[in-house]
Amino acid sequence: MSRRSLTTLLAAGGAAAVMALTPVSAQAAPHSGGNYGAYGMEGQYPTISSCAGTFGQVGPTQHAEGMALKYFYSGKCGSFARIENSRPNCEAVLERSDSGAGRADGWVSETVDSGVDYAYTMIGNNLDGRVSRALLACDGHELVATGWH
Repeated sequence: MSRRSLTTLLAAGGAAAVMALTPVSAQAAPHSGGNYGAYGMEGQYPTISSCAGTFGQVGPTQHAEGMALKYFYSGKCGSFARIENSRPNCEAVLERSDSGAGRADGWVSETVDSGVDYAYTMIGNNLDGRVSRALLACDGHELVATGWH
């Protein structure tokens, strides 16, 4: 997905722990926008040693077209999005809102690599009054999203 289509997507609308994650080497290069990276922990994967084991799934798994979207949170590190059973041309997206108003100020996404059916994002810092949500997007279209947390 191109950055332009993801930006358009975000403008339009915007299970246990890290043990379920696999090494970063299976992940495609992340994309980000807005002011993502402005807060501590952003730009890091949830597998970093200071955060590993601190995340828990929040809310139910969301489903679309047989694919799954999960949202994970840590009161120490922030949050990340994970998609599973994904087809090609899909991505996990984490939007973060600075004000807590549920309007994305920054976002990070991770596409599904060839040969795997999952992806997870880098951490979004939704601590100290900020909120975030997870999205599953395919072919430039949002299929399903979690609520803001």
